[in-house]
Amino acid sequence: MSQQRHFLLDLSPSVDFGTVNTLKRDQLVDFVALLARLLTRHGNKIGAVLYAGKVERTIPAATGRNQVLRLLNDVMNLPRLQSAPYTSVSDLIEHALRTIKRRSVIFLVSDFFTAPGWERPLGMLARKHEVIAVRLEDPRERELPDIGMVVMNDAETGESVHVDTHDAKFRKRFDAVVREREAQLHTAFTRCGVDVLHLSTEEDLAGAVLRFAALRKQRRGLRAAVAV
Repeated sequence: MSQQRHFLLDLSPSVDFGTVNTLKRDQLVDFVALLARLLTRHGNKIGAVLYAGKVERTIPAATGRNQVLRLLNDVMNLPRLQSAPYTSVSDLIEHALRTIKRRSVIFLVSDFFTAPGWERPLGMLARKHEVIAVRLEDPRERELPDIGMVVMNDAETGESVHVDTHDAKFRKRFDAVVREREAQLHTAFTRCGVDVLHLSTEEDLAGAVLRFAALRKQRRGLRAAVAV
């Protein structure tokens, strides 16, 4: 019997950040293309919810090559926003809670630069479905090089601010904020019982997916052994 898989896709402005050659959005599109083709080959139905400042589109679950093409076409043709209200992943998750009735595997794809309050609905979603968080990342979001005065743009709001990256105290504060955010995300995913696939703009997509699948298989084997 076919199973349903749903992609919850955060296409807010911050996913248009990345290296010269690869944006986080590119990783999102490539991931969806890879998984959608693999899943439909085995008869699984796939659907999606597209979010860009608000829920823009819901694609009901279906199978087949045309479904894959429709999903990718809708993702790639969704207009990119130069700025938007601050991302609320909660809205995306809550929409899924309301609309996905049949137990499914859900891929929540986001960089998780979001307004607070998404942890509770994620926990609720994880109790109803099998949820995998696919976290889009770029190394430059974690490290601030010492390159003097630069203009930093808020990808969500479009606002700009001048910062002195030569200031050691500023870099230390930046590092502290990054560490705190990493700890908060790790805690949230762990409490919700959600596995996390990290997709970096500087890492091979297929390799990341294969390593993640191997780790999940290993963890499931350990859980089964403990339960015996």
